[in-house]
Amino acid sequence: MVLSLVSLCAMEVVRDHSSSPCWLRWVPRELYRPLLQASFTDSRPLAVGELVQRWPERTLRVGGRRKPNQTGPNRLCIQALLLAVVRGMSDQRYALQILDLCGLQGDEGGMGDTMGGWSLTVALCTMVVQARARAQRAQRERKRFSALEREKDGKRERGRCKRGKETNGDVAASPDDEELGGNDSEEMESCGSVSEEELIKGVRRRMEVERRREIAGLGGSRKEVEEKDVSSDVLLHVRADLFVNARSWERFRGALSTVGPLKLQCRYLRVEEISVTRIRTLLGLLPRQGLLGIDVRYSSLGVAGLAELLPLLSTFPALNSLRLHYCNLDFRRDHPGQEDALRELSQGLSQLQELRRLSLTALRLPGQLRVLLSSLPQPLEVLELPYLSLSPADLAYLSCSHHASTLQQLDLSENRLDENTLTSIRRLLSQASSCLQHLTLSGCGLTDGLMGLLLPSVGGCRALKSLALALNPLSIAGLMDLVRMAVRMPSLRQLLYPNPLEDYQPGLPDLPSSAQLLDWPLDEVTDINITSSQLNRVRLESGRSDLFLTCDLLNYDKDLVD
Repeated sequence: MVLSLVSLCAMEVVRDHSSSPCWLRWVPRELYRPLLQASFTDSRPLAVGELVQRWPERTLRVGGRRKPNQTGPNRLCIQALLLAVVRGMSDQRYALQILDLCGLQGDEGGMGDTMGGWSLTVALCTMVVQARARAQRAQRERKRFSALEREKDGKRERGRCKRGKETNGDVAASPDDEELGGNDSEEMESCGSVSEEELIKGVRRRMEVERRREIAGLGGSRKEVEEKDVSSDVLLHVRADLFVNARSWERFRGALSTVGPLKLQCRYLRVEEISVTRIRTLLGLLPRQGLLGIDVRYSSLGVAGLAELLPLLSTFPALNSLRLHYCNLDFRRDHPGQEDALRELSQGLSQLQELRRLSLTALRLPGQLRVLLSSLPQPLEVLELPYLSLSPADLAYLSCSHHASTLQQLDLSENRLDENTLTSIRRLLSQASSCLQHLTLSGCGLTDGLMGLLLPSVGGCRALKSLALALNPLSIAGLMDLVRMAVRMPSLRQLLYPNPLEDYQPGLPDLPSSAQLLDWPLDEVTDINITSSQLNRVRLESGRSDLFLTCDLLNYDKDLVD
């Protein structure tokens, strides 16, 4: 990557923190963004804090889609940003009103000292509480200052009354007193008969009446009055992708329930290990506008629990993504009321007017795909159904459904494919041939014979960018046929191929499962680099240097081609 001259200069400027008092006073607003970008790139948290605390624009967007092999921002830089935002809000000249952190988080436990989604969410919740505490302190300071001003006014009033007594007594008025004018003399005469103690009581009484009027207007307590003072105007809206689990649920709920100058908004919400009741509570606290997707993982929802949540999801008008992973939806179990719950589930899905992405992992609803997908009002663009125990009837329905011709991503991994389902898969790929960009058929039990029958349909997908076929029992001959087909697809950029059966140690069954292929050791005598060299030779001889071939299942990422 070639850096511009502005970027190079910005990196040199932020590296010398001792000079920041000099250039911060004179830097034009147009250079704040490249300076902040350089501060993140070079991991300069002090520079990040100083720039954000003086941010001259209404909007600050940090994060977004990262380039391949690009790590997330340094943890200390993100912490400095959040602290600077809270500090800057106490300055009336602070221009920032919208802070967009969507896509900022890195991978938990990933390379580098990045901040993961869970840590970022906890930090944002702390930021909300800190902003409220600062606003409350500022409110108390304003009230204390107002009380002092009222006390000064009372003293001045008592002084005028005292002078009025002296004027009405034996002491003659001096020429200076006459210069006070008629109005002041009348006030002094009216106050002349009021004692100092009564005057103090009158001032205190008026202050108490004002407080009672405020409380009566709210219909609540003094604490509610203070909350109204603090939350009368939201000074800053923070938008981010949030990740909540059982450990952080209380803190997250507290942040959403807190009224103050900072309001937390969510683009994508991911929840893990949380009950249906708690998920309902969070959905009730989230702002209705702006939520694009929800991802529920490792939560024992059940069919009835999901049917209970769907009406709440329909209240978010922009929701276009629903992902459910390992949520204990198993229709094969004989539970009373399952049929009614599945019917309610179908009705709830029919209310999601903007849903375009549906991901269901390990829900085990064989034979029920028609009930689920036929109720969706709009055709899906992304459909992920791994570990779903799909039946031939499910795949037959999918190949003829209104979703088939609009699918851009399709994941059928770990669903066993055989001769009975091959016709449906070929029909499905034919329907999606003009729009399908990402196809995943890993762990589907595709042998050389099945793959040979399927290759013409896969090759007909003109828009396909990535193809994943890991953990399928292919021989080196079947693998070579796969690569020869792949190099003839001009749009294809990534191919995840399986290790051929010849690369494993002896003892594998004739038709090994994906679990056996995953656990079975590779033969140390056989050099896997030989297989890679053979496949790359076919790729290079075809002039496809832009096609990336890999058998690394753990590090494969289809999104790198977008």
